[in-house]
Amino acid sequence: MGKLKNLSALKRIVAQLKKKRKKISFTNGCFDILHPGHIKIFKEAKKKGDILIVGMNSDSSIKKIKGKKRPILNQKARVQILDAIEFIDYIVIFNEETPLRVIETIRPHVLVKGGDWHKDKIIGARLVDKVMRVDLEKGYSTTGIIKKIKRDA
Repeated sequence: MGKLKNLSALKRIVAQLKKKRKKISFTNGCFDILHPGHIKIFKEAKKKGDILIVGMNSDSSIKKIKGKKRPILNQKARVQILDAIEFIDYIVIFNEETPLRVIETIRPHVLVKGGDWHKDKIIGARLVDKVMRVDLEKGYSTTGIIKKIKRDA
């Protein structure tokens, strides 16, 4: 799991990358059950920068947001999956409900979110050069997958 960095280490890495004029792209989420929509966002986010950093909600953060039955996969498993995705350069876990502290610390150039996020609701948008929204992959959402599993069980 070499891509996982704590925030202070990531801050130092990003500072070095920026000195080399590397463009930093950032996206975040729970990635509770990874699906093609997530991969599409990673792929598009990577195209917008030289380096893609993914902020991942911790288990405790997800419980606060989504309830006590989530996450489905724990953070160790989710990091292991994200670590294997070629588009992702670095992963950082955050315990807060939003990635604002991470965005304030690393100051990425580009912030990428799914198209279901209204531009006015994207956390950290005022701190970056560009915000990009990626159209959702039709038929894929973690909530929808969970509902299908419950219905078919």
